[in-house]
Amino acid sequence: MEPAWTALGLSLKVAGWATLINLVLGVGVGYLLARARFPGRDVLDTFLTLPMVLPPTVLGYYLLVAIGRKSWLGTWLRESLGVNLIFTWQGAVIAASIVAFPLVFKPARAAFEAVDGQLEQAARVLGVSEVGVFFRVTLPLAWRGILAGLLLAFARAMGEFGATLMVAGSIPGKTQTLSVAVYEAVQAGQDDLAATLVLITSMACVVVLLSAGRLAPGRIANR
Repeated sequence: MEPAWTALGLSLKVAGWATLINLVLGVGVGYLLARARFPGRDVLDTFLTLPMVLPPTVLGYYLLVAIGRKSWLGTWLRESLGVNLIFTWQGAVIAASIVAFPLVFKPARAAFEAVDGQLEQAARVLGVSEVGVFFRVTLPLAWRGILAGLLLAFARAMGEFGATLMVAGSIPGKTQTLSVAVYEAVQAGQDDLAATLVLITSMACVVVLLSAGRLAPGRIANR
């Protein structure tokens, strides 16, 4: 049972960090594309949405090319900062963040575009700064879509397999998340361990879905 709980703890850590990263990047980019008008905006939107449709193994390959030991970025990180992202839980976080990014970015952009611009303009007329308009008007009106995206991103990061396996590998206790541990157990013929891991994964997904239901805006408003 200890390997199973270790894999669960690692999966929660990876998913938590990936969700936090996407809270900053996904919301920021979503707000930028919802408000800014510039050439190539649709092309950028398409590029940022690619992780939603590309096979995870393809994303894993791109990450290996980008941050692998032979890449210029990987070489710089290793020689200048002593940082190696391949076969580490931090690499798993990067993989999960990229895979789950569109699930935060797209709902956030849609939520910001649905905010009535006249309310924002009224706040500006009253002397509220742009930062104040965002935190006092825009964000409170768009938080439902953002929350929905974050919950989906957390669940997606919890179940990420392909890109994580390629970038972080399967090192028990270090990079072996629940989904990877299930695969390894099945490959090794450890049916009891695989069944235990599947049960834990299913229970974790149920908890996430129940939490999403309790955090739903309609449920909160009716309390």
